[in-house]
Amino acid sequence: MDPKSQRVKLNDGHFIPVLGFGTYAPEELWCTSLRPELVRPALEKSLKNLQLDYVDLYIIHSPVSLKPGNRFVPKDESGKLIFDSVDLCHTWEALEKCKDAGLTKSIGVSNFNHKQLEKILNKPGLKYKPVCNQVECHPYLNQSKLLEFCKSHDIVLVAYAALGSQLLSEWVNQNHPVLLEDPVLCAIAKKHKQTPALVALRYQVQRGVVVLAKSFNKKRIKENMQVFDFELTPEDMKAINGLNRNIRYYDFQQGTGHPEYPFSEEY
Repeated sequence: MDPKSQRVKLNDGHFIPVLGFGTYAPEELWCTSLRPELVRPALEKSLKNLQLDYVDLYIIHSPVSLKPGNRFVPKDESGKLIFDSVDLCHTWEALEKCKDAGLTKSIGVSNFNHKQLEKILNKPGLKYKPVCNQVECHPYLNQSKLLEFCKSHDIVLVAYAALGSQLLSEWVNQNHPVLLEDPVLCAIAKKHKQTPALVALRYQVQRGVVVLAKSFNKKRIKENMQVFDFELTPEDMKAINGLNRNIRYYDFQQGTGHPEYPFSEEY
């Protein structure tokens, strides 16, 4: 990826914006619809709701399958998640058919570790590789090994929670340190006369990571675009790399008790 460019070419020939999605239309396949026969109906329902003929990107939200039904997050009487048993390779084949049908331009995954990616990549008869893997990624969880794995297979790593997160109290661990108050980030920001947020975003862009920096604040959206106006030095990048603590802000990614959902592992 060219850090000066504002889009990245995917392994299927399409492009994705470097920062956020703007008019780019992605859609996620939720965990209760991973059975192959549910994949296309789920996408068609989303297209109807969005009033679109196709989406730019359709991704599997996570490698864990939950019990199909009307509940968004199915749980038993004790409050534990109710899992379903699905072969992700079969789910992927259903996504490939959605691409062939013109319902989506590209297909990818989210929250997959390298073993789960390998399962798809090594699938007999694979027609399309995942174009991306969307994961939590920021200076406190830089996902360096996973990033290198993805690069080696021409898969774009997409970072969510790129600025850390203190929102969504139901899912986010409020006890973790606030990323944008980190003294190293603040010092680098002061040196470049930028904000800590812009430094955190620029760090990802220079690593070849696509960044989801969602905001409804016009001032912040405009500010985020300034990420292309400066460049971090190799020393800056090394210092930010040193901040990695394997901290995850999103608690729903840990301790689910499902063998196919090991989010406690960085790689």
